[in-house]
Amino acid sequence: MHKGDETLLTGKERLERIFHHEEVDRPACICPGGMMNMITTDLMDVSGITWPEAHTDAEMMAKLALASYENGCFENVGVPFCMTIEAEGLGAEVTMGTKIYEPHVTAYAIDTVMDWKKLSPINIESGRAKVVIDAIKILKSMNLDVPIVGNIVGPVSTASSVIEPVNFYKELRKKNAIAHEYMTFVPEETIKFARAMIEAGADVIAISDPSGTGEILGPKYFEEFAVKYLNMLLDGLQEEKMGTIVHICGQMKSVYNQIDMVRADALSFDSVVPMKEARKNLGEDRVLMGNVSTYALEFGDPARVASITKHCVESGSNIISPACGLGTKSPLANIQTMLQTLEQEKGLDICQ
Repeated sequence: MHKGDETLLTGKERLERIFHHEEVDRPACICPGGMMNMITTDLMDVSGITWPEAHTDAEMMAKLALASYENGCFENVGVPFCMTIEAEGLGAEVTMGTKIYEPHVTAYAIDTVMDWKKLSPINIESGRAKVVIDAIKILKSMNLDVPIVGNIVGPVSTASSVIEPVNFYKELRKKNAIAHEYMTFVPEETIKFARAMIEAGADVIAISDPSGTGEILGPKYFEEFAVKYLNMLLDGLQEEKMGTIVHICGQMKSVYNQIDMVRADALSFDSVVPMKEARKNLGEDRVLMGNVSTYALEFGDPARVASITKHCVESGSNIISPACGLGTKSPLANIQTMLQTLEQEKGLDICQ
């Protein structure tokens, strides 16, 4: 990919071309949702729709996601706004949080991988899973010219949200065979949710696996558990989708070879990973997304955000995005600066 012509692309067309390694006018600017939530208190105030109510109402969820696009923040809409739906569906207890804080797990469903067969399957026809699917249907009915992103929590993060994480990580080694049974079950369940999102109208599936890092797992277990089950999830999705994104947190230095095995259309990293380093290690053929510092977006100013955005583009990012979602108190002006910078700097080469 390289400098494009002056053809005016819609947000949907631009992202699809990037996924397919085709010429574009500039990088896309998106924030998928899920772990990489794009909703702030400013957007809630502007739209008149707030958390926690929007987590359990499809109409409110759709309208709040739309507010991000309508207020010039990103070239996409994405739901849900948290990463607890799969864990809750499998039996973990979840609190809905507040206007400022996202939902989070308050009690685990099981204590050991030995008990994974006690977990109930995710019911996509009720509860918050259905809310998300219905919200996507509402967004689809609007005939938007930007992509709808459905969000799934990655296998390691889902697995470690259902069982106490310390026990889970220990048992990957100590009870390896049973751990693999459990880890096979998790993507089998989340595939159903993701496929339903696509059927409802999601163009893109973004998978965030913040607990499945190379730093936590090490290269061997990263490949054995994170890569294997991410690919199982990815391979279970319909071919009709526009594309897929996988976000991994933490340093990549020890696992670049392994992350390159992940069969996603785009790879996303947080701000501790220098984009230039990622481009060097993963080559020109990988579509890379990120990674404007979430700290700068919340506590910096527009000039700082513009500078980081330009640096990400010049370092090889194809899709500009906050590194790990947004702090809910991030000023609207800072968020809008990313897209404004890209629109003003169309001449930047997106693959150095």
